[in-house]
Amino acid sequence: MADSTSGRVLVVEDEPDLARLVGDYLRNANFGVEVVSDGLEAVEAVREHSPDVLVLDIGLPGIDGFEVLRQVRVFSECHVLVLTARDDEVDKIVGLSLGADDYVTKPFSPRELVARVQSMMRRARSSSAAAVQASVESGLGRYAIGELEVDEAAREVRIAGLPVVLTKTEFDLLASLAAHPNQALSRRQLIEMVWGGGVMSDEHLVDVHLARVRRKLGEDAANPTYIHTVRGIGYRMAAPA
Repeated sequence: MADSTSGRVLVVEDEPDLARLVGDYLRNANFGVEVVSDGLEAVEAVREHSPDVLVLDIGLPGIDGFEVLRQVRVFSECHVLVLTARDDEVDKIVGLSLGADDYVTKPFSPRELVARVQSMMRRARSSSAAAVQASVESGLGRYAIGELEVDEAAREVRIAGLPVVLTKTEFDLLASLAAHPNQALSRRQLIEMVWGGGVMSDEHLVDVHLARVRRKLGEDAANPTYIHTVRGIGYRMAAPA
């Protein structure tokens, strides 16, 4: 996959015209782009080229996008933008539950897709910059809430000293809440913090990703320890009583 100042994107799409269109728009935005058309080839391409962002169609020959995502998440933390063929809530939820970061429903604007990819790359760069800054300034970006520890510099999460493995998006959401303890943050605020301002992501993204974070933290959503739902608003991070 060609290098680019904007990052590397792998597009997995079996409709040739759409794949060509998406690839052209991303290249015009200064991304290095590779396009593949089936699921098995997609898994190997991620393994070989380590893209920054994977644009993944669900309906693929060979193995479908869900299975691609399952396999890719075993060895890669690249950002994943899922393409769904219809406005199907089940497809969205399944994709997010398997580790996708965001989704776009067909038909979509290629400009919107490019904006989503650019937002993902900004997040990757800002996370790297934060890590450098945090390593210089002692204690910056490290949060302790009860037995929960969130270290932005190392991008690590621990509970009672035991590591918790999160995706990039899950970590960014948890760190955003940990940085504002005891403060209710709306879903829109969290989207702006994690996905970036100006990107019209569905607020339901926050709910699905935080449900995964809660499970990984061993929380009961009905009786949470750290991540509390604020009805009508969003979420709040608080230490156990």
